Amino acid sequence: MSNAFVDKNYIYAVSRIRYAELRLLDRSVFDRLCDAADLSECLSILAEKGFGGDSRDPEDMIAEERRRLWELMEELVPDSSVFDVFRLQNDYQNLKAAIKESAMDQPMPDIYVSDCVVDPALVRKAVRERRYKELPGDLAETAERCHEIFLRTRDGQLCDILVDHDALVALQKAAEATKDPTLIKYAGLTAASADIKIAVRAASTGKDETFLDRALAECSELDIDSLKKAAISGTEAVYAYLANTDFADAVPKLRESSAAFECWCDDLIIRSIKPQLWNSFGLGPLAAYILAKETELRSVRILLTARQNGFSADRVRERVRETYV
Repeated sequence: MSNAFVDKNYIYAVSRIRYAELRLLDRSVFDRLCDAADLSECLSILAEKGFGGDSRDPEDMIAEERRRLWELMEELVPDSSVFDVFRLQNDYQNLKAAIKESAMDQPMPDIYVSDCVVDPALVRKAVRERRYKELPGDLAETAERCHEIFLRTRDGQLCDILVDHDALVALQKAAEATKDPTLIKYAGLTAASADIKIAVRAASTGKDETFLDRALAECSELDIDSLKKAAISGTEAVYAYLANTDFADAVPKLRESSAAFECWCDDLIIRSIKPQLWNSFGLGPLAAYILAKETELRSVRILLTARQNGFSADRVRERVRETYV
């Protein structure tokens, strides 16, 4: 991508993003949603804010907001592949689905995710016909290795572990290729969060070193060797290790529940990108807006699902993510 594009077009793109940020839902809107009498009132509040177009179906509203997001990015950035980092993991999710489907007696097209880089139909075909080289780069290598292991062992859990590991490696590699600090930080935090969850689960279930070597992905935010040693020693050892890292505040959340930890991780990413609100150059503000919007959509889905299932306002509020604006 030319320096001229960075110097000129990103300035225009960021100015458009500043306008788009005005449509993001702030904390006051989420407080209103939490305090709403029922789901119908929640949907009315969202409609009032222009969220989701004309639909009143929660999933359709979220899908419409995501469509608008990527339509804007494709308009602002001639080569939107710089943002593949946000959709790359869905390719690996589809790879896991294709490997599992290969063991089924009937087709299962509904198990694939559409918001991805590689056409799910291509992933499905490449696995079914064992023509892995039709897939791009690292995904092809993972597909061949993991599918062949699955065919030999029929161990679905092992397959998932290996694919998830490679997805985290690919995510960080793609982020590094952009040379954008915001994307690199996002990928590092995402990998670290996944590694922590793996370590805690492994410690609580007594997994051995071989499992941890397969599952934990190197990342810039944690010392993986130290995390692995802690996980082998037990859950409290993992917490003790984390207490001396930038993830110390995550320990109470991990003790509370996996859902509380995931909320904490999302909030950490939002806090890490907030400086982009005052940056006028480069990919950073655009990447931050994508993250902000995706976090907003996650909060809306959690909130609407909770209200549908009769959760109290206080319980819903605990799971709503920090807002970007």
